[in-house]
Amino acid sequence: MKHSTALASVAVASDRFIRETGEPARAGSVTLRPARPAPAPAQPAGGSRWTRWLRLNRGLIRAGVLGLLSIAAFIALWHVLTENRLNIYVRFMNVPSPTQVLASAEQAFSDGRFLNHILISCRRILLGFSLATVIAVPLGLLMGRYLLLRELVFPVSEVLRPIPAIAWVPMSIMLWPTNEESIVFITFLGSLFPILINTLHGMATVDEVLVRAARCLGAREAATFREVYFPAALPQIFTGLTVGMGVAWVSLIAAEMISGQFGIGYFTWESYSLVQYSDIALGMICIGVLGLASSLAIRAVGSLITPWATRR
Repeated sequence: MKHSTALASVAVASDRFIRETGEPARAGSVTLRPARPAPAPAQPAGGSRWTRWLRLNRGLIRAGVLGLLSIAAFIALWHVLTENRLNIYVRFMNVPSPTQVLASAEQAFSDGRFLNHILISCRRILLGFSLATVIAVPLGLLMGRYLLLRELVFPVSEVLRPIPAIAWVPMSIMLWPTNEESIVFITFLGSLFPILINTLHGMATVDEVLVRAARCLGAREAATFREVYFPAALPQIFTGLTVGMGVAWVSLIAAEMISGQFGIGYFTWESYSLVQYSDIALGMICIGVLGLASSLAIRAVGSLITPWATRR
């Protein structure tokens, strides 16, 4: 009993000493130290949500900033060359300046006709490109899978593929009853062959080990085609879609310039005929912006559908 009372007295004295001096007390050879406070919870390694987002998307942000800087540098060079009317073998006397093109754009967009030209061209692209996709992707998959079909169709496609879109304009006018249908047909041809060739290339790069593994697991032809061939070829298919969209715009503008009565190509060619140089540059810029937007849309869809093929 006396021993317990003595230990309690030592503990009380030790606590009092610690509170008053902040130093550890000693009882014999044993050092009595105050309990250490619990460590504060560690901050998340990535910092705030905004910081994590910046770190994960720094490559995309860097590419966007560099792209904006390159466009700004191009516009600045364009402004210097046209405002000073330089003639260094390449003549810039009649080339409109960025300010003139901006004024022409304000006037054109205030008029509904220019917007109508844009909508008509977008509709033609959508029709022609959609038809080419619906035909070229399944045909390329089947040609890549079955040798007999490839031997029958591939020589014909290789003969027709080098023919430029402009050369098809007279033939398409004879084939189709209206200019609208002939322009959509030329747009269809322009995007058909890049999609078909890239789909064939995608089928040729399928790993046969995966095919044999699927068959060993009991997959039949339809399941193998659906679960192995098609997913493996998808990255190349989207590459073909991107290239096909660019060629489709080239084909469309050529057709509209020669046989069209509406569309961005017709607007650009008519501006040249009327010696409206600012409208020529405006039409060219609109063609570039629309082509870029459509290609970016295809790439975005491809990144969502094939995340395993997305490159850093």
